[in-house]
Amino acid sequence: SRLQKTDTMTGPVTYKRLGLKKGVKKYWMLYAMMIIPLAQYFIFRYCPLWGVQVAFKDYNLFEGDGPWVGLKYFRQMFSQARFLQVIQNTLEIGLLKLVFLFPLPILLALMLNEFRREFYKRLCQTVVYLPHFLSFVVIHSVFVNLLSTQGGPVNEALASLGLEKINFYTNERFRFVLLLTEAYRDVGFNTIVYLSALSAMDRQMFEVAAVDGANHFQQMLHLTLPGLMPVIMLMLTLRMGTILQSGTDQILVMYNPSVYKTADVIGTFVYREGIGGGKFSLSAAIGLYESAVSFALIMISNFITQRAFGRGLWQ
Repeated sequence: SRLQKTDTMTGPVTYKRLGLKKGVKKYWMLYAMMIIPLAQYFIFRYCPLWGVQVAFKDYNLFEGDGPWVGLKYFRQMFSQARFLQVIQNTLEIGLLKLVFLFPLPILLALMLNEFRREFYKRLCQTVVYLPHFLSFVVIHSVFVNLLSTQGGPVNEALASLGLEKINFYTNERFRFVLLLTEAYRDVGFNTIVYLSALSAMDRQMFEVAAVDGANHFQQMLHLTLPGLMPVIMLMLTLRMGTILQSGTDQILVMYNPSVYKTADVIGTFVYREGIGGGKFSLSAAIGLYESAVSFALIMISNFITQRAFGRGLWQ
């Protein structure tokens, strides 16, 4: 391990090398803190990689490993019209969430940053953070009652205005419910990263800009947003890796057979085909395909970020 000695006035001045044995002995508490996260990654991330071979075998739950069949289930996967519809739904829902939900935490963080009284700022932060700690089961129950056609406040308001009631849990309207519930749950919590970045900015820049006559909007446009851009691109890169997930846990809780055509995504399809239908090899092939595409999206997004800003996830 390598330790860096830093002088508060002159910065880094010297390096001191320690052997692994001496480093562990001296900083054993820090190494001990790494045991649980490393064990979690090993058990839940690396050990399951052994099961990837199921995608290339004719696996049977009761008979165990079957013969190798190569790319049979990958060809079967892409030959199904229903799976192609699932891919389309996944991309459409993922892109809708990216376009409409990704900018919201940034805007909310900019708004909270404009609060001058710390009490109101903390109060608003707490209010918008709290929904993140609710499960989608609870949120689904709340929104079912809010959007119900039988006495729901939203539809009752529409009826009082002489408009037709809307069934939000059918067809294309269900995607609006997905966007609304995820925004309610996660937008406030996702502002944490941006608020942290805003708090780390040098306030003297804003004071100088104010002296030069820049108003709040001009300061935000020319100082705040450029300062946030590296963090925004980092979060966008990470978000690209989850675009094929499209909130599987959220959809599993909220959807029904009437919206399969527009809301069935890769995760829910794997759940039904793998656990419900017992097609473990096909499900493993679909899961491997999803992971490969997600990895490719992260690499492409990271490459673009490095080209544009000179830094990426690991630089």
